[in-house]
Amino acid sequence: MSFAQGRAVLAIPGPSPVPDRVLRAMHRASPDIYGPELAAENRAMIAGLKRLAGTAGHVAPYIGNGHAGWEAANVNLLDRGERALALVSGHFGRSWAASARALGIEVEELDFGLAPPDPQRLADRLAQDREGRIRAVLVCQVDTASSARADIPALRAAMGEHPAFLAVDAIASLGCEPMRMDEWGVDLLVSASQKGLMVPPGLTFVWFSDRVKARARSGLATPYWDWTPRAEAEELWQFWGGTPPVQHIFGLNEALHILLDEETLPAAWARHEGLAQATWAALDHWGAGGHGIGPLIADPAGRARSVTAARLPNAAALREWTAAKAGVTLGIGLGAPDPDNALRIAHMGHANAHQLLGVLAVIEAGMAALSIPHGKGALEAAAAEIARLA
Repeated sequence: MSFAQGRAVLAIPGPSPVPDRVLRAMHRASPDIYGPELAAENRAMIAGLKRLAGTAGHVAPYIGNGHAGWEAANVNLLDRGERALALVSGHFGRSWAASARALGIEVEELDFGLAPPDPQRLADRLAQDREGRIRAVLVCQVDTASSARADIPALRAAMGEHPAFLAVDAIASLGCEPMRMDEWGVDLLVSASQKGLMVPPGLTFVWFSDRVKARARSGLATPYWDWTPRAEAEELWQFWGGTPPVQHIFGLNEALHILLDEETLPAAWARHEGLAQATWAALDHWGAGGHGIGPLIADPAGRARSVTAARLPNAAALREWTAAKAGVTLGIGLGAPDPDNALRIAHMGHANAHQLLGVLAVIEAGMAALSIPHGKGALEAAAAEIARLA
């Protein structure tokens, strides 16, 4: 029999669950797109996005997903033939590098396997670049596939006096863990609506510093992708290169109000920290005794707080069981060395203790049903972490 009836749970690292309040905010007809109401909503959205990223700099919004955000970042930050250094800790770091390379940008990869970027290796490579050919360093704060977490302040410090821009993909981290763009010296930031921002897919954003703004316009920046008209827009249509995504604007403002004003960012960061700690406690207990279960990232300091990638024997069958029998969808082992024996547990955005503890209980039920060997005490350990941190 199946226990999947009732409200399904998405525990994948995006699209993440959307609050009912956000859906209700989006469920309304469009006002006059040339009138003052929507223009005011858009200005509020831009102000909220700057607060979210911790910047007084510039932000350009686009209709699109995270890949569209990469494209906007690539074509404005770099030109054909210029060199970027990509710090790769999994599938999405490699994908960002590939998207830049396909545009004619010269991309060199520093590959860290499934580990977070090592600041010393970055410092050593930049020290060799005496001619300053490397124009930008690209890094995912969280690689959504491996769940590796980069130490952005440490990487910025490792760059020293090298003139390269620091460009950060925060698609799977913004709103879930600290990002202080100006304080940390981040020159460019990319994110999207469908993960920590708790809004359906469809919006992507690029924030950039005055230092980036001062560089000459890239020859890759076509009229639509050029961020200058968007960042300096006076009319609503200029922010979007045409018709605005009306319902997404309403939804994002509701989500930003929840995140920035009601919960507040420090509380949201602490909540994600606690959910991550509970997930790791469960994995530690399931893996006790040599069952081959555990996080892909060994060092907790190098693990994302929004998603945990894990090794788990027979994970593909387990994912099928949790979806069909219990209404819980887990993330595939994207980019894992052995995808059929790996999965990802998301704890990002609109997520709380009862949701996560339910997901972990369903995983344990599935392992029991499928006779996947695992250690005991995982659910008690996860609950104890929530109790300790509450």
